[in-house]
Amino acid sequence: MTGPRWLDDDEQRAWRSYLRMQARLTARLNRQLQADSGLSLADYDVLVQLTDTPDGRLRPFELQRDLQWEQSRLSHHLTRMQRRGLVVREECADDGRGAFVVLTDAGRDAIVAAAPGHVETVRRLFFDGLDAEQVATLERLSARVLDRLDPGEEPPA
Repeated sequence: MTGPRWLDDDEQRAWRSYLRMQARLTARLNRQLQADSGLSLADYDVLVQLTDTPDGRLRPFELQRDLQWEQSRLSHHLTRMQRRGLVVREECADDGRGAFVVLTDAGRDAIVAAAPGHVETVRRLFFDGLDAEQVATLERLSARVLDRLDPGEEPPA
């Protein structure tokens, strides 16, 4: 029996650096959105998913899959967003047990107002520090890791 495959020093530094970057970037983006628009980063993520559909509606399981959230987190968050008028739940005519999460006019207005400041912050904190080759490398690295994370796919040993 073999033991754990511990990270070597270079891998450990890279991994911890990635985790620090991700946590700090997420915190800064969340603070910027809260300050500028009153939206949380989680609100923004839900609104992006809905605005990316032609009719501004998705089934909850689709949102859960796309956001990679637990069902309870999604349900609680949608309830909070619904109270604020950003989304509504509508019954699905094809499936009496199902529902849709639907973007409201207020939700659309909120993301339209928040997007310019959010994108500028993403650009300033992230992309302005990278050249075109580094952006392309980041895309390739991300795609490679995402390929290994596809549901039902076990990465090769």
